[in-house]
Amino acid sequence: MRTLTIASIFALSTLPAFASDYQAAMAGYLETNIRSWAQSQVLVEAISNRNGETNALAQADVDALDLQWRAEVGTGDSALINDVLNNAAADFLRAQVEASGGRITEVFIMDAQGLNVAASGTTSDMWQGDEAKFQKTYSVGSDAVHFGEVELDESSRRYQAQISLTIVDAESGAAIGAMTVGVDADSLM
Repeated sequence: MRTLTIASIFALSTLPAFASDYQAAMAGYLETNIRSWAQSQVLVEAISNRNGETNALAQADVDALDLQWRAEVGTGDSALINDVLNNAAADFLRAQVEASGGRITEVFIMDAQGLNVAASGTTSDMWQGDEAKFQKTYSVGSDAVHFGEVELDESSRRYQAQISLTIVDAESGAAIGAMTVGVDADSLM
């Protein structure tokens, strides 16, 4: 029993170093592989246009859209999901996934409400506004970045870490939405 206790203490003591290695790897990947396309015009325009449609939505409307999305996942009747997956911004995002050679598992952009605007593939829900990926980026400001924990993602069914950042309007510099990029955890180390 004593060996188990010592081993457990050792494992717990290395956890912060392991997490910090992933954080450093995610920061490096962001700077070398994501920043160059994160503020692309096609993404900014898609978010700006969607903000015009969703800006006045009440929380009840947002919740209803999220419930509709969840009900559509995995069915043939998916008008709401198809709208997010079939647009120029989604095509651009899929091209980034393809160009990554398997390092990016998924990528999606959100409007000022935290609702999906475009995605490389179907996400498990539409509203990200109640999650850290949105709350620690868009709500924080134009330079905000959030690095998530390594987790098994429901949508991609792979262990990934999420890198999220604020998307800004090029002219004003104001935050207009956010983007989350899922990165294969093994490829980070």
